[in-house]
Amino acid sequence: MTNKEYADLLLPGVEHTWEEYEAMYPERDLPEGAIVTRYAPSPTGFVHIGALLVSFLAGRFAAQTNGVNFLRIEDTDQERSVENGISGIINSLNSFGITFDEGQMSETEYKGNYGPYIQTERGDIYKAYAKKLIEEDKAYASFLSKEELDKIREEQSKSKQRLGIYGRYAKDRNLSKEETLERINNGESYIIRIKSPGSFFNKIKVNDLIKGTMEMPENDIDEVIIKSDGIPTYHFAHAVDDHLMHTTHVIRGDEWLSSLSKHIQLFEMLGFKAPKYAHIAPLTKNDNGTIRKLSKRKDPEASVDYFTEDGVPKEAIMLYLATVANSNFEGWLDQNPNGKIEDFKFEFKKCSSSSGSLFDLPKLYNISKNFISKLTKDEVYNRTLEYATKYDEEFKDILEKYPEYSKDIFNIEREQKKPRKDYEKFSDVKGQVWYMYDELFDKYVSEYGYDYQSITDINEIKNIINTYIEKYYNENDDKDTWFNKVKELSEELGYAGNMKDYKENPDNYKGSVADVSTVIRVSLTTRSQTPDLYEILKLLGKERIKNRFDIVK
Repeated sequence: MTNKEYADLLLPGVEHTWEEYEAMYPERDLPEGAIVTRYAPSPTGFVHIGALLVSFLAGRFAAQTNGVNFLRIEDTDQERSVENGISGIINSLNSFGITFDEGQMSETEYKGNYGPYIQTERGDIYKAYAKKLIEEDKAYASFLSKEELDKIREEQSKSKQRLGIYGRYAKDRNLSKEETLERINNGESYIIRIKSPGSFFNKIKVNDLIKGTMEMPENDIDEVIIKSDGIPTYHFAHAVDDHLMHTTHVIRGDEWLSSLSKHIQLFEMLGFKAPKYAHIAPLTKNDNGTIRKLSKRKDPEASVDYFTEDGVPKEAIMLYLATVANSNFEGWLDQNPNGKIEDFKFEFKKCSSSSGSLFDLPKLYNISKNFISKLTKDEVYNRTLEYATKYDEEFKDILEKYPEYSKDIFNIEREQKKPRKDYEKFSDVKGQVWYMYDELFDKYVSEYGYDYQSITDINEIKNIINTYIEKYYNENDDKDTWFNKVKELSEELGYAGNMKDYKENPDNYKGSVADVSTVIRVSLTTRSQTPDLYEILKLLGKERIKNRFDIVK
């Protein structure tokens, strides 16, 4: 029996040879130095914030070199795949502005000349290359049962050995073709493993574009490449795919470092040129003094959906990830406050090579606050409405009822050199402006109460607001005139109209003009801290001001 006949026996019904697949996937016609990379998730659940970082960086490195970034779905672990997992990944990434030059575009469609881009649709390809290894005596049929594998694992665990099939545990490695044929004819199930040429006691050196030169043991484990159901393992499938799709750079999280030696070995055994690797440090969290990886299971903020539901602008999240991705981005952004991420050139050497980057939520929210403060009133309105439409029907109805009025609210202290920064995220907006809408004021005023600060006597409060509305309020006053009248009101009622006078002789006065202004502010809004009081008065108008003064108790 020839090696080819033997390979045909172990993997029957393969449509094309590996040589034919080589011709089907020719070299890409790209400029020199162009990076071809991919984001290659498994459709097993929500998109992790760390995965968003990886996909973002892959896209930037490809774009800034006129290269290609493609989306490949690695679904060989069918048991962990979830319904609509592919569309969930695509929709989540698209919502953050992550798009791809080629690859999977939906559950059923892709674009590009190197597809299919779903691994379970490429089964014949993997078998063709597995047959290549069998013909070259680099792979074999392994008949180890689950019970035998469990026994080997138990023995290795007890004696603190490395887990896996290597050395004396690879007992089917040297079966003859005849012995193999006999066992197949007896109906025994089998898988295909590589014949690893490595020795764990030998070291290999790998140059990682982020972590630098690393030394690690060779892989000596006879890894599975084709499972009993004909589906390839991830390790084998990714090597074949990255070769045929002409991936030049693999950008991924450093949880894959432990698999790097086996991946490099697979490329060598297949006769492929290995891509360059760049392993990104994981995002970490300070958990009561313990630094650990941000966890899908433990941390809600690990999911990108958490920030969507929280109303954090996607642009702010990407700006934050850019600061994580390259250490010099933040300084560049300070020098170029209106610069776009696309204007910045990312470098592998500026990526963190440490054990992890601390996921800094306060910093992310500060970036978000700065971003929202630069939006126009129309942009704040539109994006708040978009958020409320999904998550707050009551506020959505109010925004739709009062569009221009709402824009005027959002515009208070916005068109100035240093605009206010009231909103960290769009979920904050309602809580910051509810008092400007009568429907919400009537509903929530008793819940929030009045934060009067220094003046708490209700009779004095009523005296201040009644005197103000009856003698000093005029909706046509400009800001200077209005403030001068508040000073006059203060002096009439025994308060210092000038802060300097009050500070010099506090015992001569009931309080200051600031205390009087606070009474007016709180009576209208319940809050002692708000945007510009003059602008609030103008928007509310006299009748609404009187109505709110009348309910003060």
